[in-house]
Amino acid sequence: MMKELIALEYKIFEDIKQIRNDGTEYWSARKLALSLDYNKWENFHNVIKRAMIACKNSGHNINDDFPEVRKIVGAGATSKPVLDYELSRYACYLIVQNGDPRKDVIALGQTYFAIWEAQY
Repeated sequence: MMKELIALEYKIFEDIKQIRNDGTEYWSARKLALSLDYNKWENFHNVIKRAMIACKNSGHNINDDFPEVRKIVGAGATSKPVLDYELSRYACYLIVQNGDPRKDVIALGQTYFAIWEAQY
């Protein structure tokens, strides 16, 4: 079934997936925000916070699914650290469940991550 999901409309999620040296996968929250049409980090961070509550209430460890990282980004002539998360698939699933349902791409994400979750 996963092969069917790598259709063009789900490619946006596969393209930003990253693999660690130990073989585990994750998604950058900042990249996922852009893929889900969130232009303001503050708005997306509110979705992440709601997803974290759902994660905790389901008995998962938030730090396992939403580990915080700092990334250095250019800010004019200087650079500064910004907050990011290395999201597990489960974290992404919770995020799209808590995202703006008026966005078509949220519905795609809900389907993509729900079908994957249902396989395990």
